[in-house]
Amino acid sequence: MTQRDESARPSVSPAAPSPAWDARPETQITLRSPGELADALPYLMGFHPTDSVVLLALHGERGRFGGRLRLGIPRNSEEWPEVSDQLAETLVAGCVKRGARPDGIVLFLCQDPRTGESGHEVMERLRPLAQSLRLACGGLDVPVYEALCLSDGRFWSYCCPDERCCPAEGTLLALPGTSVMAAAAAYAGIQVRGTLREMEARYAPLEGDRGREQESALDAAAADLVPRILSGTGGEMLRRETLDLADLIVERFRAAPPLAAPPEADARDDGLLACDEAAAIILGLQDRVTRDRAAEWMEGPRAAAVLRLWRALARRCVPPYTEHAAAPLTLAGWVAWSMGDHPDARVALSQALTADPEYLFAQLLHRACNDGMDPEPLRRCLRGERRGRAEPPAAATGTDTGTDTGTDTGTDTGTETRTDAAAITRGTEGADEPGVVRDTIRDGDLDGVPGGIPQEVGPVGPDPVVPAAGAASPGPGGPARPGGPSAPAGVKGPAGKARTRRRAGQRGVRGRQ
Repeated sequence: MTQRDESARPSVSPAAPSPAWDARPETQITLRSPGELADALPYLMGFHPTDSVVLLALHGERGRFGGRLRLGIPRNSEEWPEVSDQLAETLVAGCVKRGARPDGIVLFLCQDPRTGESGHEVMERLRPLAQSLRLACGGLDVPVYEALCLSDGRFWSYCCPDERCCPAEGTLLALPGTSVMAAAAAYAGIQVRGTLREMEARYAPLEGDRGREQESALDAAAADLVPRILSGTGGEMLRRETLDLADLIVERFRAAPPLAAPPEADARDDGLLACDEAAAIILGLQDRVTRDRAAEWMEGPRAAAVLRLWRALARRCVPPYTEHAAAPLTLAGWVAWSMGDHPDARVALSQALTADPEYLFAQLLHRACNDGMDPEPLRRCLRGERRGRAEPPAAATGTDTGTDTGTDTGTDTGTETRTDAAAITRGTEGADEPGVVRDTIRDGDLDGVPGGIPQEVGPVGPDPVVPAAGAASPGPGGPARPGGPSAPAGVKGPAGKARTRRRAGQRGVRGRQ
């Protein structure tokens, strides 16, 4: 390819953030071509990113992969310049925040052809977006070393004009499982989950007769539960009823182990959950304290069944109850993250923010997961709250000073600092900051997240696969555009305007928690 140093080969850094790669620290991988870069993408993301912009940061002379960012391709092309500015700024700012400004970027545009469209036509249609992204990155003095379009089983390079190596009809992607990256991933135990669309489908609302049946059950449950919620009486009883019912369903799911194929497994779980049961739990989870206590079910032998329940409940949030899915989706993302399944966690939390861009618990967990933070501090908080409820009040902390620090001192003095699980989202009613989450997720600020758009920003530390310097010619830079700072959640963002929110009424009450 033109202006490429073929002797400079991509390699794998031994300091990979993924536990699977850490298990093989001596592994070295060489990627010799854009085709191998394209084939490595799903292994770096954990799934095949469909309808996505993916930016991967490069660090050091050998160009080690670092931070990664994924965003759905905006349908409105007029938004592409603003989106490009925000994505470039978000990725670079995230890398700087973690102490490693990127030296370059690799860009991927992944989209399947529309009806009657060819892969080549997709590539040409997305060319202005690729150029906007290259200009945005160049304006921040971070060159784009390679920009690839993946569509219809082929890839095209936006950086190489030489048809001898980058033909106009594109180049076929390697067959699954035949590349050097596939072999290394199999050795390290890394699996690709399928496409992003398939992962999102696991949380999609039911349709047809089953969807209408669930809507009727939600209407009936709302007529029964909403007066109890609004009256402010019997709240603790309602919480116990909700959690007891959820516990019953979890044990039912545990008695029916999951099937290997996700569609069949989800269909079987849907058959194990009655519509009235799902409706009662969904509405009960709109209470913040109930949801926070449910978040304590994040580990141990029950965790897999708990994750299946939250997925099944998200599918039962049919229109017009789709916003109610924010609670079970966030719980699903939290359990997946706690279990070490980062790709599924990011998908679930992104879906939660799609259901409700202002859902605070999802915002904080999404950022923390994307920043590669350890979920253990928050797990300790929830364990402490669970133990505290089981202990007599006088023995909960040894000494009751009337003050809840909400932090873990990290020192074992024989007593335990109590934390309040309800404080996970404290601040939804007028205060600026939640308690425990802001304490335990200290880097979880949301300043760099474009408002209301599902995205993934991966860990900024070096990743396993890294294109070496000179492996691709830098894309043209360009002057920085005015504007483009990230908007806060809930305001107009690059993916569109914030939705008008439905007011709580007879169909259920819920809050931004």
